[in-house]
Formats: sequence, C-alpha cells, structure tokens
Amino acid sequence: MSRLQLLWLHLSVALTTITGVVFAVMKYFMTSDDEFSVVNHAMQPHMLAAHVVIAPILLFVLGWTFSNHMLPKYRFGDGTNLRTGFSAMLLIVPMTLSAYLLQVSTNETLREVMAWAHWISSGLFLLAYLIHLLNGRSIAADA
Repeated sequence: MSRLQLLWLHLSVALTTITGVVFAVMKYFMTSDDEFSVVNHAMQPHMLAAHVVIAPILLFVLGWTFSNHMLPKYRFGDGTNLRTGFSAMLLIVPMTLSAYLLQVSTNETLREVMAWAHWISSGLFLLAYLIHLLNGRSIAADA
C-alpha cells in the first residue's frame, strides 16, 4: 500500500468516525431546550450531512486499497495480522449496507434496526481496524 493510500485511509476513517460519533452524541445524548425542535443541537443536521458526504470517500479509499493490499495479503500473505484485517474487511459490507438502508428506509422499525446494525458493525470495524493497525506497527517494530 502506498503512503498516499495509507494517508487517505487513516484520514477518511478518522473523519468518518468523528462525524459519526459527534452526530450520535448530539442525537442520542443531548436534549433540546425547545420542546418543538426536531434536533437536539443546532449542528446535528450538519454533522449528519458531513458524515454522509465523507463516508463515500472512505468507501472509495477502501476499494482503492483492496486490489493492492487487502486481496494480496489475504491470498498470498504470511498470515501475520490476517485475522484483524480480514475481520475489518468483512465488516465493510454490513457497515455499508446498514448505512445505505438507514438513509433510504421509511419504515421506523427498519430504520431502528439499521441504526443498531450500523453502530454495531461500524464499532466492530473501527475496533478491528485499530487492532490491525497497532498489530502491524508492533510487527514492523519487531522486524
């Protein structure tokens, strides 16, 4: 993986995570003083918009790194750090599908299920990604 890909990957993961977490805090953990408000914080719609705009950049970068990092490491790698990388790679699908269905569904029950699915798969993806990153650094330091 090139340095440029690595930079874009880290940046897009960080920005997608930050905007998602800040939006969630605003939506689920804040309350508005105005009983007629549909948002809990004035920046809440902007955080959602930022998250929805930045997340496709992350998907693009993940696709960009698939052909020269993920697939070769899976097929020809020596097995070091494979479990966390493969776990993160598998979690891309439910994370993406739940995000898409969350945006387009009109049924409130389906939206709630997709929100839970998105938070769980995104949290697990981030955890696998961070462990993969830390393991990779420790493996590189040992070499």
